Amino acid sequence: MEETDEANTRRLFEVNFYGTANMIHAALPGMRGRRGGTIVNLSSIGGLIGFTGVGYYCASKFAVEGLSDTLRREVQPLGIRVMAVEPSGFRTEWAGSSSEAATVISDYDRTAGEARRAYHASVGRQAGDPARAAQAIRDAVLATEPPHNLLLGNEAVELTLEKINAFGPM
Repeated sequence: MEETDEANTRRLFEVNFYGTANMIHAALPGMRGRRGGTIVNLSSIGGLIGFTGVGYYCASKFAVEGLSDTLRREVQPLGIRVMAVEPSGFRTEWAGSSSEAATVISDYDRTAGEARRAYHASVGRQAGDPARAAQAIRDAVLATEPPHNLLLGNEAVELTLEKINAFGPM
């Protein structure tokens, strides 16, 4: 995370968090008036689990998760539904643009550097099909009771289960 400059961090939050928040502010008055609707916030598996090399991206998506969860509780009595979507690796350009380092520090070559190289190598070859993801989101929105969270991709499910299991016996 030390390799990321403030300008890139702010850009990530402007797009991922403030962009989401601004759209919500624009949509809510009409939804309140109709007493219904569904807000779909595009988060990421990186909003549930931190990944090496993209720490501030993950932090911005963690913020989207918190926003979605809080908003859901506030607007549910008004008939408005909120769903956060958490895709894992899908064939998009994300891996290239979200893993840039402003300054490369050799001490991080085996952690963040290795992760960045892997992200760049995966561009266009990720397992997830964006068309299938869009269909899954559509189906969830149209469901009588849409989920609060929609994990997309086997990796998203596996990593989330690992995180839950890491809490240990309850």
